[in-house]
Amino acid sequence: MNVNLELYKNFYYVGKYMSFSEAAKNLYISQSAVSQSIKSLEEQLGIQLFVRHTKKVKFTSEGENLFDYIKNAFHFIQLGENFIESIHSLDVGEVTIAASDTICKYYLLSYIKKFHEAFPNIKIQLINKPSPLCADLLYEGKVDLAVVNVFEQNNKDIKYTEIKKIQDVFIAGKSYDHLKNLQIDLKDLESYPFLSLKKNSTTRNFFESYIKNHQVSILPEIELESIDLLMELTKIGLGISFVMEDAIQTLLKTDDIFILDVVPKSSKRSIGILTHEKIPLSTAAKSFLDLLFY
Repeated sequence: MNVNLELYKNFYYVGKYMSFSEAAKNLYISQSAVSQSIKSLEEQLGIQLFVRHTKKVKFTSEGENLFDYIKNAFHFIQLGENFIESIHSLDVGEVTIAASDTICKYYLLSYIKKFHEAFPNIKIQLINKPSPLCADLLYEGKVDLAVVNVFEQNNKDIKYTEIKKIQDVFIAGKSYDHLKNLQIDLKDLESYPFLSLKKNSTTRNFFESYIKNHQVSILPEIELESIDLLMELTKIGLGISFVMEDAIQTLLKTDDIFILDVVPKSSKRSIGILTHEKIPLSTAAKSFLDLLFY
């Protein structure tokens, strides 16, 4: 049976007010249109729904039973509409963000705090992965957006928007104090122990491209997944490392590490937002983006 839902809507309003005229008034249509729709519904169902006595209306037993079902259906529709309204007002909702540990800790945390304070009922899910894997999650529709270090990707459905320039630097601990205030040629670092993030991270790929462009070969003695552990090992003198300058601001104040004056410097790179052109953003995700950009 394929009955036009508009007929059930008219039936619901007549049953709700037990009046054709009141139903017409609330539906913003004529009383004759309401009457015709009830007649059409009765013909399609093969039953009588109302008994009409002049201006009074009463359910038949079949009509009353049907109304109980239709009433529940319209109740759930109303709940659905209320839910959508809550989403638009940011009373409920969820935003899922993919980002590397480094970006989360040294860039995103302050924005997440502001967003949570502004919209405490919005659930925030963070997925920590290297930038290339964050892009994969976005492409697969598993996250709303990804905050990544810029990297080469050729997927036309993925849009990259830059939000911040970053500078990478070489750092060392007190064991290398003799290198302070000296200008060091990049090639000279080949003779020092070097600590690095593991291969296939965006920072590691950027570093290898940088030294390759200057015909320098630096092989890490220790490879790590965590930039925090990388800095701790650098601090105790296990070697020199290459990190995002934003990540070491607190540590620099302790004098446990210092920045080496290495030439030529690496070029600046950027942090940006990846969004999927074919997957619409939720209201919550749009609001988070607004916070990042403004």
